[in-house]
Amino acid sequence: MLITVSENGWYCAQADVYIDPWKPVPRALITHGHSDHARPGHQYYLCHVDTKPVLKARLGPEIVCETVQYNESKYINGVQFSFHPAGHVLGSAQIRIEYKGEIWVITGDYKLLPDGFTPLFEPVKCHHFITESTFALPIYKFKAPTLIFDELVQWWQHNQSQNLNTVVLCYSLGKAQAILHHLRDHPNNIYLHGAVANLNDAFSENGYHFVGERISSDTNKESMKGALILAPPSAFGTPWMRKFGDYEVAMCSGWMQLRGQRRRLGVEKGFVYSDHCDFSSLNEAVQLSQAENVYVTHGYETQYVQWLREQYHLNAQVMKTQHDNAEQEDE
Repeated sequence: MLITVSENGWYCAQADVYIDPWKPVPRALITHGHSDHARPGHQYYLCHVDTKPVLKARLGPEIVCETVQYNESKYINGVQFSFHPAGHVLGSAQIRIEYKGEIWVITGDYKLLPDGFTPLFEPVKCHHFITESTFALPIYKFKAPTLIFDELVQWWQHNQSQNLNTVVLCYSLGKAQAILHHLRDHPNNIYLHGAVANLNDAFSENGYHFVGERISSDTNKESMKGALILAPPSAFGTPWMRKFGDYEVAMCSGWMQLRGQRRRLGVEKGFVYSDHCDFSSLNEAVQLSQAENVYVTHGYETQYVQWLREQYHLNAQVMKTQHDNAEQEDE
């Protein structure tokens, strides 16, 4: 097979490169900047141009990193590689791999629903399609993120009427930028955890600019009234959160679809917002690929393989990886 799974990660022997490897390797092609896919220690990185600032910020400015644009081809020992929009986060890409007429697509993580900011998922036809399965159960059915963002603004405005600050927990890479882009017409009274601000600063190198003020030791927290504060989930319950007076907390996650999840987490509000596919979007992506062979990774692999075999009569099988099987990116 053109693509196999080795102890280091997905491997293309003909080109001697790895895709999203979980152990240090000489040459790594990276689908996106989340830490379970972009790990330290590789001698060489190849990624989309908008992923490079993330890698430099997280892995160090000294890494050797080459970039490509979407749909730009790069040949390595006769193998054609190209990166195509995945719709997951800014800079995320599916990687198309072709050799002697055989075509593979590794999706990384992806979503089809538009968020109004991230480049839309681009269907790529292939013979072999490797897909995640984070939310690969029929219970997961998501609304368009733009509708969720409107609900978030309404909740913020309600909290302002109650003299409360609003803390929104969301991943610093991806969700934060999409939310802030939606809030570009509400630029005042928005504050950012350092993890979010750091990535916004990194993206500014490529010409992206977002609303919001970094929270620092100089921030006058007493004057924060009715503010919207974006922070990663890891900040919840820490001393950092105790500085903002009276506030209510919301979690943005696909897991908010599950009954009782908001209560178990101890937050006042749950927004069902994911940067992954829901069940119907996964099915749509598989069908759009026109692949006869589908390999299912991180998530509900076994259940989704069975569904693909029974519903679509595809040659589907589990492909085990060491990527996170959930929305666990928290940096």
